Amino acid sequence: MSIVLGIESSAHTFGVGIVEDGRIIANEKEMFPIESGIIPAKVADFHSSNAYNVIKRALSKTKLSFNEIDAIGYTKGPGLGPCLRIGQLAARTLALKYNKPLFPVNHSLAHIEVVKSLEKIEDALVLYVSGGNSQILALVDKPFKHYHVYGETFDIGIGNMLDAFARSAQLKPAWGSSVAKAAEKGSYIPMPYTVKGMDFTFTGLLTYAEKALESHRLEDVAYSLQETAFAMLVEATERALLLTKKNAVIICGGVAQSSRLSSMLSSMLAQHNASLYRAPNELNADNGAMIAVVAEKMFKSKIKYSIDECDINQRYRIDSVEIGW
Repeated sequence: MSIVLGIESSAHTFGVGIVEDGRIIANEKEMFPIESGIIPAKVADFHSSNAYNVIKRALSKTKLSFNEIDAIGYTKGPGLGPCLRIGQLAARTLALKYNKPLFPVNHSLAHIEVVKSLEKIEDALVLYVSGGNSQILALVDKPFKHYHVYGETFDIGIGNMLDAFARSAQLKPAWGSSVAKAAEKGSYIPMPYTVKGMDFTFTGLLTYAEKALESHRLEDVAYSLQETAFAMLVEATERALLLTKKNAVIICGGVAQSSRLSSMLSSMLAQHNASLYRAPNELNADNGAMIAVVAEKMFKSKIKYSIDECDINQRYRIDSVEIGW
């Protein structure tokens, strides 16, 4: 039996999760309000102010003492440097104080692994759609076991694109939820559609949509933006599905909370007799439990890191991470 605590602090969320043999027993968080955008130094101050209480709440929920925790994980990257640093410092302090092994976790990998852990699925194509990135991934064994990137955004993540549009339209940014609400009564306007093989771009679409607000109803622009962006992702995912010959797709990351994107993916996958897997919304949003899930896998696989190796990396790519389990 193992009990592992994970700390997430890559962007606007400071989250602390605890898992016991893969079962999530606590998942607490505080989120910086992002209505006006993110200034990393201000978010880092927010995390620093909230870290103690969030950790305390997670432990209190499980009625555990820190002596009963076997290991600690934290988000190494990718993410905003000042925010990552707060989580790393909290994790290093606890690891040193209580003499616990420490594990640096890739944020993108954690989004995938929490779905795999919950759904008991080992092999699937992955559509990772977050604020900072958007990628199509699958496990490969050569030259080492890792997630190979089959396709990705050439510019910004779809979550950032939706949030940028929401701010331009004076809506509340939040992984596209306010855009989805506005889109419910919209009609389609043709918009730029850019897919190159299994890669895609969103800045041209964003600029066009922001300009369209001057001459079209918000509902129509929101609907058209959402439908176009999601169709791009579904097309690229379908191409990767046929290339890799997978029979399942995992969707994960903040934008995986979109019911419309899941519906479009499901319709495509039904034509190929393939299945869609996703986590509950609270686990698609950034959270500490997903970090704990990966740290526990590292701990059980007897992977070891010295304190000096436990740094941060704002551009920590998932395809550089060797999977040791």
